[in-house]
Amino acid sequence: MTVSRKTKKRIGRPGPPGPYALLPTLLMGLGAFSNLLQGETSNPWVGGLGLLAFNSLYISVVFRGFDRRRRESVTSYALLAAMGALTFGLAIAYGGNWLLFFPLFALACGTILRGRRLGICLIVLAGCACAVAVWRGDHVSEPWTIGYGTLISGGVTAAILTLSETVTELRATRQELARSAVEQERLRFSRDLHDLLGHTLSVVVVKSEAARRLAPHDIDAALGQVSDIESVGRQALTEIREAVTGYRQGSLATELDRAGPVLAAAGIEQAVHRSGPPPAARTDALLGWVAREAVTNAVRHSGATRCEFVLDSTSERVRLTVTDDGAGASAGQPTDRADGTGLKGLAERLTAAGGSLKSGPGPDGGFVVTAELPAEALDGPGERDCG
Repeated sequence: MTVSRKTKKRIGRPGPPGPYALLPTLLMGLGAFSNLLQGETSNPWVGGLGLLAFNSLYISVVFRGFDRRRRESVTSYALLAAMGALTFGLAIAYGGNWLLFFPLFALACGTILRGRRLGICLIVLAGCACAVAVWRGDHVSEPWTIGYGTLISGGVTAAILTLSETVTELRATRQELARSAVEQERLRFSRDLHDLLGHTLSVVVVKSEAARRLAPHDIDAALGQVSDIESVGRQALTEIREAVTGYRQGSLATELDRAGPVLAAAGIEQAVHRSGPPPAARTDALLGWVAREAVTNAVRHSGATRCEFVLDSTSERVRLTVTDDGAGASAGQPTDRADGTGLKGLAERLTAAGGSLKSGPGPDGGFVVTAELPAEALDGPGERDCG
């Protein structure tokens, strides 16, 4: 069975289904209507027009109370003031059942007013209802009952509507958080997929070129490169499966170990320097992503002959600097070298974890990538086990 959008909205709305739920309260005016029919009201035409005007104003005010923009408009306050003047006029002129218009007017106030203004209005209105009931002396119940009913009608109505609005806002917030979580997960997956495939395909290209160069002269060495390509492909399949499920856990040491053969196949010498204590697991995993991306860019774009990794670690901060002696971004190399999706994604990821990432041409030429992180990296949005 197909449910329409309007039906879904009506089913999902918390609290009162709408202003129609407050219309049956107009039955409180049946006593005044009965007085008109039975001729018990002086000037019945005036009373009838007053009853019609009161009901019309009540319906208009109640419907405006369910729309925040219209509720807070000057027109709503003007209609409420007119309704108040009519309530006092009819109650003072006729008394008896007409005093029940005070609770109805208080209910209308509860749909429009909020906070301190509503409290002051209801207290004053309840007091006035009691005073008019005592002055008339022909009330259908005790004067304090009229005042109490007036106070409760407005207070309960405002409380229910405020609660309904709060629940609606909470539901909207929950939906927005769910949407944001989906977007963050998509962003995480796109980053991981870019980094994984970019690195893997770069390795495949480098080793394929090496196999092509070696094949005419040393078939065994060429077969060794082909075997490496097969291993890289299998490893990439495993990593992609882990990235899809969100459980990939990398490390800087693992990436540096993998970088050695890749850089060697591209004719790039690797140098690694470490100082200080080893970083925490999450920090180490994030630095692993930085090392992977730096190696990928060096192999694809730099034309470098040397790539140096320097890790400086303290009890508070960890810094990884990757420097190559290639042409750099300033020598007409592709813009992905300095401004690519991989480095941008890593910069966002490190920023979310409380760190930073800088990349660009080095002072002495080449290209430098510098990553800084707290010793204990924060859990950034979209991160799940650094996957």
